[in-house]
Amino acid sequence: MSKAKAPKPAAAEADTMRPEYDFSQAPRGVTARRYAEGANVVVIDPKVLDVFPTAESVNEALAALAVVLRSRARGA
Repeated sequence: MSKAKAPKPAAAEADTMRPEYDFSQAPRGVTARRYAEGANVVVIDPKVLDVFPTAESVNEALAALAVVLRSRARGA
Protein backbone atom coordinates (compact mmCIF):
# COMPACT_ATOMS: atom_id res chain seq x y z
CA MET A 1 0.00 0.00 0.00
CA SER A 2 1.55 3.32 -1.04
CA LYS A 3 1.23 6.57 0.83
CA ALA A 4 -0.84 9.32 -0.69
CA LYS A 5 1.17 12.28 -1.85
CA ALA A 6 0.67 15.48 0.08
CA PRO A 7 -1.02 18.18 -1.96
CA LYS A 8 1.19 21.02 -3.17
CA PRO A 9 0.84 24.19 -1.13
CA ALA A 10 -1.18 27.01 -2.62
CA ALA A 11 0.80 29.92 -4.01
CA ALA A 12 0.08 31.98 -0.88
CA GLU A 13 1.47 29.16 1.29
CA ALA A 14 4.60 28.60 -0.79
CA ASP A 15 7.94 28.86 0.99
CA THR A 16 9.14 32.42 0.59
CA MET A 17 12.05 32.16 3.02
CA ARG A 18 15.25 33.50 1.54
CA PRO A 19 18.13 31.02 1.33
CA GLU A 20 20.33 33.18 3.57
CA TYR A 21 17.80 32.69 6.39
CA ASP A 22 18.31 28.94 6.65
CA PHE A 23 17.39 27.86 10.18
CA SER A 24 17.46 24.13 9.45
CA GLN A 25 20.59 23.64 11.59
CA ALA A 26 19.54 26.03 14.38
CA PRO A 27 18.91 24.66 17.87
CA ARG A 28 15.24 24.05 18.50
CA GLY A 29 13.29 25.15 21.55
CA VAL A 30 15.84 27.60 22.95
CA THR A 31 13.09 30.12 23.74
CA ALA A 32 10.29 27.67 24.52
CA ARG A 33 10.58 28.01 28.30
CA ARG A 34 10.47 31.79 28.16
CA TYR A 35 7.52 31.67 25.73
CA ALA A 36 5.65 29.22 27.96
CA GLU A 37 6.02 31.62 30.89
CA GLY A 38 3.97 34.06 28.89
CA ALA A 39 4.81 37.25 27.17
CA ASN A 40 2.62 40.08 26.01
CA VAL A 41 3.95 42.48 23.47
CA VAL A 42 2.38 45.90 23.34
CA VAL A 43 3.11 48.63 20.84
CA ILE A 44 3.30 52.01 22.54
CA ASP A 45 1.74 54.89 20.64
CA PRO A 46 4.46 57.31 19.52
CA LYS A 47 2.47 60.17 21.08
CA VAL A 48 3.28 58.88 24.59
CA LEU A 49 6.83 57.65 24.10
CA ASP A 50 8.19 60.81 25.71
CA VAL A 51 6.32 59.91 28.91
CA PHE A 52 6.97 56.16 28.78
CA PRO A 53 10.41 55.69 27.20
CA THR A 54 11.12 52.27 28.74
CA ALA A 55 9.32 49.03 29.49
CA GLU A 56 9.93 49.70 33.18
CA SER A 57 8.16 53.08 33.04
CA VAL A 58 5.18 51.52 31.27
CA ASN A 59 4.97 48.71 33.83
CA GLU A 60 5.17 51.13 36.78
CA ALA A 61 2.34 53.22 35.37
CA LEU A 62 0.18 50.19 34.62
CA ALA A 63 0.77 48.74 38.09
CA ALA A 64 -0.38 52.02 39.67
CA LEU A 65 -3.44 52.13 37.42
CA ALA A 66 -4.25 48.50 38.19
CA VAL A 67 -4.47 49.31 41.92
CA VAL A 68 -7.03 52.03 41.19
CA LEU A 69 -9.07 49.88 38.81
CA ARG A 70 -9.12 46.93 41.20
CA SER A 71 -10.32 49.10 44.09
CA ARG A 72 -13.11 50.50 41.89
CA ALA A 73 -14.14 47.00 40.86
CA ARG A 74 -14.52 46.06 44.53
CA GLY A 75 -16.75 49.05 45.06
CA ALA A 76 -14.39 50.78 47.48
